[in-house]
Amino acid sequence: MAESNGSAITHDFLSVSPYNWRMLYNIFSIMAPVLICATAGFFWARKGYAFDAEFVSRLVINIGAPCLMLSTLSSVQLDFEAFKRTAMACVLVAVVMTALGVMVPRLLGQDVRAYLPSFVFPNVGNMGLPICMLAFGDHGLALGLAFFMVLSIAHFPVATLMAGGKEAGGLGAVARMPMLYVVLLAIVMLWQEWHLPVPVANSVRLLGGMAIPLMLLALGVSLARLKVNQWRQALLYSALRIGGGLLAGLAACALLGLEGSERGVVLLQASMPVAVFNYLFAERYRRQPEAVAGLVVMSTLMSFVTLPVLLWWLL
Repeated sequence: MAESNGSAITHDFLSVSPYNWRMLYNIFSIMAPVLICATAGFFWARKGYAFDAEFVSRLVINIGAPCLMLSTLSSVQLDFEAFKRTAMACVLVAVVMTALGVMVPRLLGQDVRAYLPSFVFPNVGNMGLPICMLAFGDHGLALGLAFFMVLSIAHFPVATLMAGGKEAGGLGAVARMPMLYVVLLAIVMLWQEWHLPVPVANSVRLLGGMAIPLMLLALGVSLARLKVNQWRQALLYSALRIGGGLLAGLAACALLGLEGSERGVVLLQASMPVAVFNYLFAERYRRQPEAVAGLVVMSTLMSFVTLPVLLWWLL
């Protein structure tokens, strides 16, 4: 009888293994471009070729990212009731991570303004959205986009002020950022169910397509300047970003009573690695960009382990 039960357990394990391997392969397929593009930038810098990081960061922040946002948000249908719940969960997660991002650097005697954005703003866009879609289909993509929108509205003004402060020109400089107005326009379009004219949609899609590759190439260039002694700190901060985000997501879901795909999306998005945009802001305002680049890469590498485990648990 025991032998029969053992055979059944073995059979059940083997029967689900192909699905698990497909899931891991799909996650790797999403994350691999991040590492490949960053590696290309790394070897570009190692070869001594010219790369104007200031120009690239301005190009992405002022043109590429706004077009990417408008193109994405104008093409996805959202359930606004689910949007409200997911948006509120995002706010709660951000509040918890802000507290953690202030406390930890202060305890370690480091610059809070350099590291706080990495705690608060994970990579919920080019990494989070595809994973939400893979796990929960189109509904998951729409919910993931709600999380993405809320953080994006805060990311550019808040990260600019945290990274640049007075050097960034204060609120006046924030008010001049195209991203703020693009997000507002996209929200109105979603609310009114408007669509961009085809020529405009094609144009913003083309311009937005340059944002992610340029961000990752800029990241790789910065990695060429990293010192080995920064990896230990990057490992600690990366673990706190992913693990702390997961705990904050669990608390938000419990507080709001989220279940099913809404809960899954919130936990996935809250547990994403550090966003590449944090490096761009750090580079632009010289807030320890090499250290922030280390957080982006280390947390992304860590995600190869944490995301499959989290997806296994959620699915």
